[in-house]
Amino acid sequence: MERSTAWLRSPEIGNSCVVAHVLHGVSAPAVKRLTDAQRAFLENPYVGVVTDLRPDGSPHSTVVWVDVDDDGVSFNTAWPRAKPRYLDANPLVALVVVDPGDEYRWVSLSGTATLTEKGANEQIDRLARKYKGLDSYPWHKPEETRVSVRISPTWIEARGLE
Repeated sequence: MERSTAWLRSPEIGNSCVVAHVLHGVSAPAVKRLTDAQRAFLENPYVGVVTDLRPDGSPHSTVVWVDVDDDGVSFNTAWPRAKPRYLDANPLVALVVVDPGDEYRWVSLSGTATLTEKGANEQIDRLARKYKGLDSYPWHKPEETRVSVRISPTWIEARGLE
């Protein structure tokens, strides 16, 4: 029989002391690094699906263009969209990227997100080149501010990259 641990994450239930006791002394999980094969896979123009959490705790999944560099994996979005608002409130995030030519080749990672506006416009232009062959991102909106989201993965899985 499986037991839900949702109560651990629900301080509104009135269990903040229980959660604090359970989590006391638990160290943060170590950040994982991509293998060379995983990085090479993510350098392809395959879209990813990012899942973050809405304020009510339900999952919110959207398609993103994926960037990979020496520091790891990131994607781009814009304020005031839902994704950066949700990640700003709760940085837990998951990403899966599947090879469109072979659904059994994929990389999945989960961890925490860090948001920054620094370099985000340059990143979206780089991603427009990667995914659309364009010199710059053509859909800039004056009411939006681009934001780069860096994932610090605590879990990485992959299949079909041997």
